[in-house]
Amino acid sequence: MNLAVSVSRRKQEAVSFPVRIILVRHGKPAIPANPRTCHNGFARYIDDYQDAGLDPQSAPPDELLDLVKGLNAVFTSGLPRSDDSARAMLPEAEIIADPLFTEAPLAAPRIPLLKMKVPVWAVLSRILWHAGYHPEIENYRRAKARAAAAADILQERAQADGGAAVLVAHGYFNAMIGRVLSRRGYRRTGAHRVRFWNAVIYERA
Repeated sequence: MNLAVSVSRRKQEAVSFPVRIILVRHGKPAIPANPRTCHNGFARYIDDYQDAGLDPQSAPPDELLDLVKGLNAVFTSGLPRSDDSARAMLPEAEIIADPLFTEAPLAAPRIPLLKMKVPVWAVLSRILWHAGYHPEIENYRRAKARAAAAADILQERAQADGGAAVLVAHGYFNAMIGRVLSRRGYRRTGAHRVRFWNAVIYERA
């Protein structure tokens, strides 16, 4: 067998290597989840949320612990709630923190005198972000490119590490990564929900 044929076969084997990627949303942060506030208050809330660690009462469910059992490394965004959740889930594993996995950003629209609950502000801000409202934050096009780069990293790790990789990060950006993986032929188990410790599995034979 000549060298060119040998290299080609190795590449084909690498592509067909069974791969499983697990995308996990972090646990509940140690911050009140539902205050009623104005747009300035929501902007401050975003900053506080970024700084908040894991609520000590928020533990990963048993089915999630079973799902990731045996993995020796876990990717995170490096934010406190992401790192703390990864340690709660896999306390002996290597933490690989990378800001590439940070949540797609939000910016509060300036609507004077209006007070709403934080989840309502978040939904409105996400809709406007998709519509092009991104003052001094990453836009949707750049976030999509970042999601593709994140998917590349997880694929490479899974192929090099026994066929599996796990990320503990953030709900919306996890879903963006998931869309990239689906387009690449991965089969999804589970759904991306606004729920702490939510896990979605992507697999490709």
